[in-house]
Amino acid sequence: MSNSIQPPKAKIIPKQLEKHGHIRTDNYYWLNERDNPEVIDYLNKENEYYQQSTAHTKEFQKTLFDEMKARIKEDDQSVPYLYNGYYYITRFEKGKDYPIYARKKGSLESKEEILFDCNQLAKEHAYFQMVGLSVSDDNQWISFGIDTVSRRQYTIQIKNLITGEILPTKLENTTGSATWAADNKTLFYTTKDETTLRSDTIYKHKLGSNPSGDAIVYHEKDETFDVSVFKSKSRKYIFITSDSTMTTEYRMLLSEQPDSKVKVFQKRTRGLEYSVSHFEDHFYIITNKDKATNFKLMKSTLDKTSKDNWVDEIPHREDVLLEDIDIFREYLVVSERSDGLNTIRIINWKTKKEYYLPFESQTYSAYTTTNLDFDTEILRYGFQSLATPSSVIDFNMKTKEKNILKEQEVLGGKFDKNNYTEERFWATASDGTKVPISIVHKKGISKNGKNPLLLYAYGSYGMTMDCHFSTVRLSLLDRGFIYAIAHVRGGEDLGREWYENGKLLKKKNTFTDFIDCSQFLIANNYTSAKHLYAEGGSAGGLLMGAILNMAPNLYNGVIAQVPFVDVVTTMLDDSIPLTTGEYDEWGNPNVKKYYNYMLSYSPYDNVVAQNYPNIYIATGLHDSQVQYWEPAKWVAKLRVFKTDSNQLYLDTNMDAGHGGASGRFEAIKEIAKEFSFLLDLEGIKS
Repeated sequence: MSNSIQPPKAKIIPKQLEKHGHIRTDNYYWLNERDNPEVIDYLNKENEYYQQSTAHTKEFQKTLFDEMKARIKEDDQSVPYLYNGYYYITRFEKGKDYPIYARKKGSLESKEEILFDCNQLAKEHAYFQMVGLSVSDDNQWISFGIDTVSRRQYTIQIKNLITGEILPTKLENTTGSATWAADNKTLFYTTKDETTLRSDTIYKHKLGSNPSGDAIVYHEKDETFDVSVFKSKSRKYIFITSDSTMTTEYRMLLSEQPDSKVKVFQKRTRGLEYSVSHFEDHFYIITNKDKATNFKLMKSTLDKTSKDNWVDEIPHREDVLLEDIDIFREYLVVSERSDGLNTIRIINWKTKKEYYLPFESQTYSAYTTTNLDFDTEILRYGFQSLATPSSVIDFNMKTKEKNILKEQEVLGGKFDKNNYTEERFWATASDGTKVPISIVHKKGISKNGKNPLLLYAYGSYGMTMDCHFSTVRLSLLDRGFIYAIAHVRGGEDLGREWYENGKLLKKKNTFTDFIDCSQFLIANNYTSAKHLYAEGGSAGGLLMGAILNMAPNLYNGVIAQVPFVDVVTTMLDDSIPLTTGEYDEWGNPNVKKYYNYMLSYSPYDNVVAQNYPNIYIATGLHDSQVQYWEPAKWVAKLRVFKTDSNQLYLDTNMDAGHGGASGRFEAIKEIAKEFSFLLDLEGIKS
């Protein structure tokens, strides 16, 4: 990098922020003025600085992109699934970025009916996302949501599948998903608050009517709750859910009676979480009732749904997390998590005989997929590991025969999963807790402390970081990198308590777990501080910000994607999307003890004069989850405080939001940037 290229300096406009008698000075608060030309100018200057400083890697980025793209089967398609008389297929064509959605009536030999070619629909847009395809029971109508800005505010439209006409009706500012009632003309959908983007209202639209007259079915007044609507697998009930981090409430009505009054299933009780499935004469409820921390399965009759009437079907277990169920006519399939690993348990309703699907690896993920039919002995599930491409498998629950329908192809002829080693270790955290680490690398590496190693983690919202296969990751592995996942507290990898011990006033366990995993890998000579890299996005970007302040000497480089780093200011601003619904995750800083605790780790507030490693930060101007100004302010402050000459880049996609670029190949270009950043630091040029 040429020393003549100087980074931009954001101007300082001090703003005092006071809370609980404590005053903070934010010199870059002005950067949240999205429509201010000076803000756009600053972001563009940071982009120019990044582009100029990394110009020497441009060819390599292209090489990486071409290499990663070449592994992808471009003319690929999903495994068809049968629903209500039609086989549904998603496919891609060579050279095209977006999916084509299609169906075939009755048989895979039937003529293909194209529902949508997203390549055509995306032509006029820098960003394009289609979600929420929902077909009416008579197979005549399909609703769909489109976002062309990347703020996850979708416009729902309706297509007549007989005539091919897209109706002029537009349902604006929605979540994108919708549910048809059994009359094939009533559509339930969810809208968002225009400012906070909280999904807060369920509407009912009648085909052919003006959306301005759509009736409100339910409005959620509590700002800490989101709402959604869906149909039961039995297609008998429409369910409306109100969800916060710690509390759930379901409402329901019969799909055949869309204009009937909505009934509460079990009224909200602080701390009571539950989800509902319907099968024959019962509702089946996954819940934490009766202090069932890891959840249990209960059931109720159709007419008595309050919690006093729930009875145990599968009791609570201290060491097994119950995650989900799939109901079939003869079998109950239970998705569980034990010792940090997925398990799939199959129970015969009549005989109560049961067994688990066998999985041998310790760095895998297994999950049930599209199982829409009650009347079948076939369970469809997916399997993959860090070194094993993903497979879609049909499993006969009666005969136990397995049919692999599809294994992800890795093109190019060079990939052989036997060339890679997968391992799982347990690092000891500073408080004695054992934290699992999953690792993959090429066979034959030496444990000499000189291997470049990329350590990834997330660690929030109880999201588990299961081991998945990645074709793009091969570009690092084949150049000598080790890839590792730290399954830190704050996720739900080892059960519900694992999550509880990494949130609110225990949030710092997430950060210290990651640091302890880093030290474990160094102590065991997998790598050294000269060759260790860290990566995380969104709440995982918060993790990156925290470790940069707490242990900057452990890493040579850090990648933070759309990082949530200005924790206190954001959580005090209830006009920002998603803030109020997050109080149960981070705490409410309007309460002093939470304010003080957040302030003690908030990355932006804790930047100090010290050496920082090389840092690459990516964000999107239209991000609705983490606003662009958080990373922008963070970088501006780091530029003033850091005492080193290491690289610091802010790369803002001026067209995209939280998920980055749309289109499968555009997304790879962003990964190529990240990989070139890492490989350049290692002196790997090809």
